[in-house]
Amino acid sequence: MKYGRAVMLVLGFIALTIFVLQFKAPSAAAAANKSPFEKNFSLVDKQGQIAKPADYREKYETLGTYFVLDPAGNQMHVTYASPGAAAYYRQNGKFADGTVLVKEVFGTEHAQMTTGDAHWASGTKVWFVLMKDGDGRHKDSKLWGDGWDWSLYKSDAPDKQVAVSYKHDCQGCHIPAQKTDRIYVQGYPVLKSAN
Repeated sequence: MKYGRAVMLVLGFIALTIFVLQFKAPSAAAAANKSPFEKNFSLVDKQGQIAKPADYREKYETLGTYFVLDPAGNQMHVTYASPGAAAYYRQNGKFADGTVLVKEVFGTEHAQMTTGDAHWASGTKVWFVLMKDGDGRHKDSKLWGDGWDWSLYKSDAPDKQVAVSYKHDCQGCHIPAQKTDRIYVQGYPVLKSAN
């Protein structure tokens, strides 16, 4: 009888442990599948509009800069990514769900300097803000599609998202980059290993 009670206690403890582990296992699996960039979705409102991150220059990493020759005025496109985005891309060959990219488009100035005809960024014209959408969120929004949330902010109203539809305002420029997830990754050297 003594041993029977001890066996029952041990079996009860084992059953309780299995029961608890069954409920913890799904949350552990969910945590393993959760994007390291999940917190970035706090930038998106209920209608699916993404806010331009206020601290992108201080906290985001610079991916690279394009110099665009334009008869209407040359431009510099500087692209920033949410922290950890470049390391994730180097390891996985793609942007993680929730990655935020901010492309700041500047006008330019230039002058002859000792190094030659130097050009530099001057005055922000627009910001393009994109968020990687690996789950097809906000299917009813005209700003979400092709794996991204697309937004446009102009310098005369830097906190107002003005894109009407990504198909109208953004898609045309990104069609040539379809094979690289609609992002011109060749201009972002930090996405490649330094070797």
